[in-house]
Amino acid sequence: MRPSKYLSLLLPVFNTQRTREILGVNPVTPAQREDAKDVRVSVFAYNEASLKEHQFNSVTECLHFSESKEFIYWINIDGLRKAEVEQVAARFGIHQLIVEDILSIDQRPKMDDIEGILYCLLNMLYFNEKDSTVEQEQISIVLGSNFVISFQEDPARDVFNPLREKLRMTTSKVRQRTADFLCYVMIDMIVDNYYLVMEKLGDRIENIEDEIIRNSNKRSLARINQLRKELIVLKRNIGPVRDLVNGFLRSESELLDDRTTKYFKDIYDHILQANDLSENYRDMMLNLQDLYLSNVNLKTNEVMKVMAIVTCLLAPATVIGGIFGMNFDVIPTAHNQWGFYTAVGVMLLIPLLMLWIFKRRGWF
Repeated sequence: MRPSKYLSLLLPVFNTQRTREILGVNPVTPAQREDAKDVRVSVFAYNEASLKEHQFNSVTECLHFSESKEFIYWINIDGLRKAEVEQVAARFGIHQLIVEDILSIDQRPKMDDIEGILYCLLNMLYFNEKDSTVEQEQISIVLGSNFVISFQEDPARDVFNPLREKLRMTTSKVRQRTADFLCYVMIDMIVDNYYLVMEKLGDRIENIEDEIIRNSNKRSLARINQLRKELIVLKRNIGPVRDLVNGFLRSESELLDDRTTKYFKDIYDHILQANDLSENYRDMMLNLQDLYLSNVNLKTNEVMKVMAIVTCLLAPATVIGGIFGMNFDVIPTAHNQWGFYTAVGVMLLIPLLMLWIFKRRGWF
């Protein structure tokens, strides 16, 4: 079989493509984002007394919102197109630097305060059960005086369904508060979803630990390496969110109500705990790798011990056979009718005696 065929068999175990996806990030080179084929726009206009929901297939249809100060608007845009994002930015007074961050790819989570607009970028994380990988989706949140605009990449999924249900409830706290509280709830749901992803990874780590203890093999090492890559994705997305939330806590923007600050402190505590948990998972993976190597060395030692015992047991028979196989005219008991049986008996008796001694000494 040619080497290329061997590599094709090993790729499902050692997936180098995933490594390139994780480590192949170069912020110096501007990435070219392709315009989305489908765009979905949902608008929630609400206050304490009423709620209006709108669904559009075009961004231009939502540009007239936020004119009324009686409502708070949440405009969620699924699917990014450069021209449409620029239209929204021009309508709501969003700075060009923020537009560049919205259209960026693989951007580090961050928070900015530019010309009276608060902007934060982070990633929503999902766990792919089939491939056991952590998938990420970039989301940009723009906070204005009476509006929140969120830009998402994938129209098929997000983590905001509980928020939509809360907005439909008249008695919910979101309906009673200002736009900054809506921004807080969105970030809080994204951070809370990190724990669901970490829980899935924790289950995989426990399964690998049981597999290594019971019956480790080369695939166990491959699974360890795969999970270490996913932990890199997790750590890369969770760590910077601490600075993002801290930016809200330190901000002196008039868009943030003092009553909302304590809620951002709660997110800060959650993200610190998530960061510590990801570090614990990383340490566990290192320990699992050491455990795997220890098991390999233990198996090697067991094999070497068995081979050494077998060699020792065969040594007396080899010596006796060598002595009686020498080309001398006179060898004691060589011509005796019981000589052969005596030699074979001694060859069996000595190894049995050696086995008894080994057992008494606890060598096996």
